[in-house]
Amino acid sequence: MNLDKARILVTGGSSGLGKAMAAALIAKGAHVAITGRDPDKLQRVAEELGATPLEGRMDRESELMQVFAQLDARWGGLDVLINNAGIGRFEPMQEVEKSHFDEVFPTNVYGPALAGREAVKRFMAQGYGHIINVASSAGVKGFKNGTVYAASKFALRGMTECWREELRPHNIRVMLINPSAVPTAFNVADRSEKELRDKMLTPNEIAHAAVAVLELDDRGFIPELGVWATNPF
Repeated sequence: MNLDKARILVTGGSSGLGKAMAAALIAKGAHVAITGRDPDKLQRVAEELGATPLEGRMDRESELMQVFAQLDARWGGLDVLINNAGIGRFEPMQEVEKSHFDEVFPTNVYGPALAGREAVKRFMAQGYGHIINVASSAGVKGFKNGTVYAASKFALRGMTECWREELRPHNIRVMLINPSAVPTAFNVADRSEKELRDKMLTPNEIAHAAVAVLELDDRGFIPELGVWATNPF
């Protein structure tokens, strides 16, 4: 697709991977809206990037509906949804509680599903559209203390496969990006960014991947893309 003037929503776009993707897409000429939990930070980052700030949490359906209503009012629709927002928690199996799933799944699974639903309504009406779900290498392979988080990312990966089968006849591309570890504000209580590390990925590699899969000619798409650090050890 041609990203120039494309209308793109990046959830969780005020920090980390989402912020880097928003910046890269804006550099390509796209109109980008970002969501985030902290209104002050969201406004500050939007001004820094030249993005449109839309307050809305992924775990609150009413707020998501408001986000899409604002997109309709501002842009008259949407071309790309990037489901990036996510949270995590990590504890040994013997300490896992139902409340841990109740905390993580609304943001990592239910929110992307509802955002996808609203985007697809608009995509079907216009005859095309693009969805990128940002999962994780944890959605492909489990790991120690990862019961809750990995379960949420496996679920997102499964939903992505379902959407892909449903939506291809409607000219809607559905793509999945699985980053391995990237130092970001993810899982940091005060949402401050972690320091980047020499051998680990940075948010820029994930942003590059998002731009690359979108810019592929619309006659084809990359269903799933894993992005790993070459030698993080």
